[in-house]
Amino acid sequence: MTVPATPDAESRALLTSLAGQRRHILGIIEGLDADALRRPVLPSGWSCLGLVQHLALDVERFWFRAVATGDQEVIRALDDIDDAWQVDPAVPADDVLDRYRRETELADAVITATPMDAALAWWPHHLFGDPHLHSLREVVLHVITETAAHAGHLDAARELIDGHRWLVLT
Repeated sequence: MTVPATPDAESRALLTSLAGQRRHILGIIEGLDADALRRPVLPSGWSCLGLVQHLALDVERFWFRAVATGDQEVIRALDDIDDAWQVDPAVPADDVLDRYRRETELADAVITATPMDAALAWWPHHLFGDPHLHSLREVVLHVITETAAHAGHLDAARELIDGHRWLVLT
């Protein structure tokens, strides 16, 4: 896959929007210690760290490296994760955060190297039935939406943990 020197205007705009949501994900949990990152604050039991791991594996890796590119190694590895929302206690928090950053970089490489109207390389019929997304553009928009929704979840979780709120001044 060759990365163009400069992505087109649409790719740049979508990458900018996605980057803003990703910054929100990492920014709202900045300063939390490992215990707070692992503390479930809602009845469903997920933690901030579990949500970030979900974003790394079930969102960034899944949609860009499996669905958009059809990476067979990634597709085979999907069965190795029972529940990305649950972080093994032996896994350091920094490893989960670094994994998220790595997956976002790999996703950005896919976005910049692939035309927005490119057809998807693989579809998980066993999970979703008939395709409801058909191009990289639709995947990027889906990931922006999902990341933004999860940023809101982290906002609420962080406020419950220590009262901190994410404020973005323009």
